[in-house]
Amino acid sequence: MHSTHTAGSCTHCQPRRQFLTGLLSATAATVLPGCAATSNSANGTTPSPRALVDVHHHVWAPAFLKELEARKLAEPPARNWSLNKTLDDMAQAGVTYTLTSPTTPAAGFGDVATMRRMARVSNEYGAQLARDYPTQFGFFATLPMLDVDGALAEIAYSCDVLKANGIAMLTSYNGLWLGDAKFAPIMDDINRRGLIVYTHPSNTLCCQNLQEGVPGSAIEFATDTTRTITSLLFSGTATRCKDIKFIFSHAGGTMPFLVERLTLLPKLNANFGKILPSEQVIPTLRRFYYDTAQASHPGALLSLLNLVDVSQVVFGTDFPYRTALDHVKGLAAMGFSEKDLSAIQSRNALRLLGSVTRATS
Repeated sequence: MHSTHTAGSCTHCQPRRQFLTGLLSATAATVLPGCAATSNSANGTTPSPRALVDVHHHVWAPAFLKELEARKLAEPPARNWSLNKTLDDMAQAGVTYTLTSPTTPAAGFGDVATMRRMARVSNEYGAQLARDYPTQFGFFATLPMLDVDGALAEIAYSCDVLKANGIAMLTSYNGLWLGDAKFAPIMDDINRRGLIVYTHPSNTLCCQNLQEGVPGSAIEFATDTTRTITSLLFSGTATRCKDIKFIFSHAGGTMPFLVERLTLLPKLNANFGKILPSEQVIPTLRRFYYDTAQASHPGALLSLLNLVDVSQVVFGTDFPYRTALDHVKGLAAMGFSEKDLSAIQSRNALRLLGSVTRATS
């Protein structure tokens, strides 16, 4: 969404905006989605389900999936995915609104023409879902990040024409993390627009097939998230681009556990200290957002919440790799207060989406 876009000029995205505004202003229900059909003992009525906003949900455009299959890059969840399965999973858990994106390898494979084409077909598909189901879907636009000119063009098209809710990036591309100087023009343009950047981990070149039978998603994804956070901190990108609203998947990967080491880096490396002093590391990390995908359990969330406020945690499911109901149940078992659970499941994301809509309208 471009800063010159005026309210009312985008007819197909108005239902989405109105729906999000309505959700944000509504009082959250006091029951979990799984209890939505339970009769209210006080008056015999059936309460409404809690609003649930999923920021981490994968879909594949048919042309995108066909290209992955031709290159033997399509994993079983991608090959078996369908829109009906997405809608069924949302309904089962009571997910109200879903922000879609492709997952690894996104538009990070092939030559420049392929990367541009994969980004475009993916974004057109996400936008079509949002037009067809304006109260259920938004989307994060993917970019051909290794082609800077192509990425800048896709930001403009996706935000100004397709009305994307933000940008989806992998944590690394061919051994380059998001703070790399190559990506600076992309980050600066996104910062100018004040957009959300949702990040999904990748398995970088250095760390593939390290242990037989152990996929990169098991260990390396969480580590690559930490690498890209470190890259953003000590390249100066996080300081320079303060208007980007970063969301990191899986409760920030291994970063919360390693945060003490990150605060020591500026003391060990004088060059890092000039870019980001030790005392600024934690405040910077606390500006970011972190999703609950595959992290709705004490091991991840207790570590994360010792670092950041509940206000920085957003609901994510990683469908179809996991289900929304897995995460609803996991969060329910954490013993959050009603206020904090509502914040994580919907209100933080709606506030984030609303701030971007207002900034770019």
